[in-house]
Amino acid sequence: MNYLAIDASTEACSVALQVNTELYSCYDLCPQSHSLQLLPMVDKLLKEAGITLAQCDGLIFGRGPGSFTGVRIGVGVAQGLAFAANLPVVGVSSLQAMAQLAFMQGKVQGKVQGKVNNEQYTVIAAIDARMGEVYNGCFKLDENNIMQPQCTEAVTPPEKLAQHLSSVVTKAEYGVGTGWDAYKEQLTALKSNVGTPDVLFPSAEAMLVIGKAAFEQGEGVAAEEAQPVYVRDTVSWKKLPGR
Repeated sequence: MNYLAIDASTEACSVALQVNTELYSCYDLCPQSHSLQLLPMVDKLLKEAGITLAQCDGLIFGRGPGSFTGVRIGVGVAQGLAFAANLPVVGVSSLQAMAQLAFMQGKVQGKVQGKVNNEQYTVIAAIDARMGEVYNGCFKLDENNIMQPQCTEAVTPPEKLAQHLSSVVTKAEYGVGTGWDAYKEQLTALKSNVGTPDVLFPSAEAMLVIGKAAFEQGEGVAAEEAQPVYVRDTVSWKKLPGR
């Protein structure tokens, strides 16, 4: 099976392509350049693999949360490519992808004697959402080594994150994302790993793993059903004094 994954939901822009057992990928930190980078990356990987887009079996895209503009670019490109090649699509959470990447990098342990002790394999993802808030989610490893959400993704003031996650998090857990450095004072006690997280942004390679599993479960949809997930649906602007 051949799958293409693209992501532009954060400062990182990435594409991954699996052709049977071969994996091809591109990754670049390019804030505000996603619209220029994404399609050339896709074209580069297809040429490297020696296939056309129509030879893919499905397209996986980063649905957010993250940058409003980046998420829209990613979804728009995914829809355009999928329409052109008549491909089904699957959207993957940027927060879940970061948790999955932590596992792929060996930061979170895998199976122990064929079983998974979910209490040991938990990741809290927190992305700086600006305006004094973080996009967040909590994920645990399932029996198929996929990081699965344990609560609804949300946008939360950092000082209220512990309370928000209290029903699923009872101790410090492994942290990923940009939110930990943005709000060190409020969040450090929730994170078991010290310092800046090794995983700051999602990657298309991690989305590829999650998306493939979703396709195998029959979760692929038509291109017109591809939807972004902003989490923050409305923005309230505060006027500065004297303005």
